[in-house]
Amino acid sequence: MQVTEKITAFRARMKDENFAAVIVPTADSHASEYIADHFKTRQWLSGFTGSAGTLVVGEKEAALFVDGRYFIQAEQQIAGSGITLMRMGTAGTPTLEEYLAGLLRENDALGVDFGVVSEKFAEDMRAAVAGSGALLRDTGDWFNDLWTDRPPMPKEKAFILDEQYAGESVQNKVAAIRKVMDQHDAQLHVLNVLDDIAWVLNVRGGDVLNTPVVMSYLVIGQKHVNWFVDETKVDEAMRQRLADEGVNVRGYDEIIPALQGLEPDVRVLADAAKLTAALMSALEKAEIIRAENPSTRMKAIKNEVELANLRKAHVKDGAAVTHLMYWLKQNVGKIPMTEISVSDKMLAFRQEQDHFISPSFNTICAYRANAAMMHYSATPETDAVIEPRDLLLIDSGGQYLEGTTDITRTFALGPVADEQKKHFTAVLCSMLNLANAKFLHGMTGIGLDILARGPIWDMGIDYRCGTGHGVSYLMSVHEGPNSFRWHKSPTRNEDTVQEPGMVTTDEPGVYIEGSHGIRTENELVCRKLEENEYGQFLGFEIITCAPIDLDAVIPDQMSPRQRGWLNDYHAFVQKTLLPLMADDGEREWLRHATRAI
Repeated sequence: MQVTEKITAFRARMKDENFAAVIVPTADSHASEYIADHFKTRQWLSGFTGSAGTLVVGEKEAALFVDGRYFIQAEQQIAGSGITLMRMGTAGTPTLEEYLAGLLRENDALGVDFGVVSEKFAEDMRAAVAGSGALLRDTGDWFNDLWTDRPPMPKEKAFILDEQYAGESVQNKVAAIRKVMDQHDAQLHVLNVLDDIAWVLNVRGGDVLNTPVVMSYLVIGQKHVNWFVDETKVDEAMRQRLADEGVNVRGYDEIIPALQGLEPDVRVLADAAKLTAALMSALEKAEIIRAENPSTRMKAIKNEVELANLRKAHVKDGAAVTHLMYWLKQNVGKIPMTEISVSDKMLAFRQEQDHFISPSFNTICAYRANAAMMHYSATPETDAVIEPRDLLLIDSGGQYLEGTTDITRTFALGPVADEQKKHFTAVLCSMLNLANAKFLHGMTGIGLDILARGPIWDMGIDYRCGTGHGVSYLMSVHEGPNSFRWHKSPTRNEDTVQEPGMVTTDEPGVYIEGSHGIRTENELVCRKLEENEYGQFLGFEIITCAPIDLDAVIPDQMSPRQRGWLNDYHAFVQKTLLPLMADDGEREWLRHATRAI
């Protein structure tokens, strides 16, 4: 079916059930950013393949809301579909709430599947249309009927992440959560967020592509822990290990009846920004204590075992990226290359590393103008031939037993225009400025963002996204609550303080539509520096370990301090990776690639 045919069928269902408009979000039942194929309903209906976006289908119009990462991609992919592109955050573009308020009239019904949106989202939508006299109603899941070849729910096996990697026992983590529950006088805590659950239970799986989590729910009581999961994913040995930690395994579909069967007025700690409206409805007899999931911040602060493992992961991952860089420099123009074949080569180098499990996301390998799309994904139709000139951007990462990696390097494959070198050097300076910041405890990502964005703003350019995001440990490559960005959003907690042990990416960029895109990305660990009468000073440790392409750098555009930072970084890369290079030729090349400038 074409997109127009799908929307026609969707509108027929709307008419049958008396909905004036329906929201189709990018969402699953677990507040996930990256979702299993079974839940990719917005992608199926709209044809837009980006990882974020919200579709609204009305009786006569449809609109797709996307952020700045996807403006170019979405415009291309929905062309001819009859869907209007809404470029969020740009002048003249209404918010989702404003659009709905203008679309709906008295007694109109606005629909959304309560099984995949948070209680907070449902409340926001209800408030947005109240002034119009419209009502919000639960559609349930229509797509089992409409999407005839819909992928099934995932069935991948779960496994235990041993304490030598996790660094802390399940019992200790549950005890820490119970202390927070006690502070709120809560008797139960209900979790639906997959990476939070994986962290608490030290379990991993394969239910979401490149994100080793298990589709499940978790209920923590003062004396019991119940894990609601497809029991075919848990073998007997794993079940026994969990029982030894005080965890009972129950069926995935038992969660709603279990919540509905709770005693009246039981006090439940729940994160309304994460827990689905359907689960919150099942808790209607309970007294809800609204608060952020305690595990969200706990898992963001990596323990020393996790940090030691992450450093090992980044050395392995950096070696793989460096092998690719050497291969590119030696072979571009000599053998056929395309974006897809280079992505495959990147994967092959990672697969050579011990304890590699999977990529941490689909590799972005974008040549020339394709790189102006921040989250470009090459397809057979768009797969560009790579030539010995201009810039190639590769954003990639790996999942290892030792943790999750995320790295971007932009490579000069031959002659590069002066403007592109200027942009490349500005991005490099931006990344270095933030990585070498020194600040007092209490600083948030909003306060630090200008250090990275400043050199790019100085050119009258901006990148329409955050500067950095948290990274998990063998879970989602995007993790909250820590981030670097310059403006607040009502859907995020932007007041998160940088804490020692948090891991956050540092990835400024320049994206010029129709010409080029540049991004340089390292991961930073927040660490303690000195403490004195002014307070606790903090800084960052760069754990990413791979060369930055000096062939695109204009040294005179950098300050002496910035050149020193780069030289120090490259000295670290050279010392760490030289023993891991394949032969004398690769070692000699690495010495040159990491030379002082």
